[in-house]
Amino acid sequence: MSGVRRIAVVTGAGSGIGRSVALALAADGWSLALAGRRAEPLRETAALSGADALCVPTDVTSTTAVTALFEAVRDRFGRVDLLFNNAGSFAGGGTPVEDLDPDTWRAVVDVNLTGAFLCAQAAYRQMKGQSPQGGRIINNGSISAHVPRPHSVAYTATKHAMTGLTKSLSLDGRPHRIACGQIDIGNAATDMTRRMETGILQANGERAVEPVMDAADVARTVAHMAALPLEANVQFATVMATTMPYIGRG
Repeated sequence: MSGVRRIAVVTGAGSGIGRSVALALAADGWSLALAGRRAEPLRETAALSGADALCVPTDVTSTTAVTALFEAVRDRFGRVDLLFNNAGSFAGGGTPVEDLDPDTWRAVVDVNLTGAFLCAQAAYRQMKGQSPQGGRIINNGSISAHVPRPHSVAYTATKHAMTGLTKSLSLDGRPHRIACGQIDIGNAATDMTRRMETGILQANGERAVEPVMDAADVARTVAHMAALPLEANVQFATVMATTMPYIGRG
């Protein structure tokens, strides 16, 4: 698609990995539709990117809000070439299973799984119907899509489910030139992982400081996945701080 304007939708774009990915895509020449809960952080990302950017405050758990997001993208840009499905919540993290409030469980499922589905569904519809047909969806999984941390049942369950969502979208998208892959991230330096720098509970009951990596390292991987022709797909990629306790965790 060299020389053709490419349109990327990034959810959770106001901070952390979402912002880093948006900046990396902008550097590669993508036009951006930035979605997140609050308008001001989205505007900050847009300003940092220097790209042609549309900011759409969006509650990804709302069908109405997600529909409005993709209508705004279509009205502004005419098509969608990429969805980075990144919005997520770690609510309830650190709470033992027996103490987790069911409302917190539902809230995490709503954001991490239902929100990812709603955005993927809206992107899929747009990609299937546009001309030229097709596009790419990249889901933000997690190391927790493979192995849990202690007291993370809601987050871990949704990230395991994300893998099933990725596989189903990848299969169902084949006839329509819609590629879907997943990036599983371990210990990127964001507000969510700040606690790792002071010590976090391990599987053996001890607390340990864990290494982190720059979120820009994740962003470069997403940008590479996004730049591939639709005839090629990175189905799953794992990017992590090299010495974090994943290989051998537990």
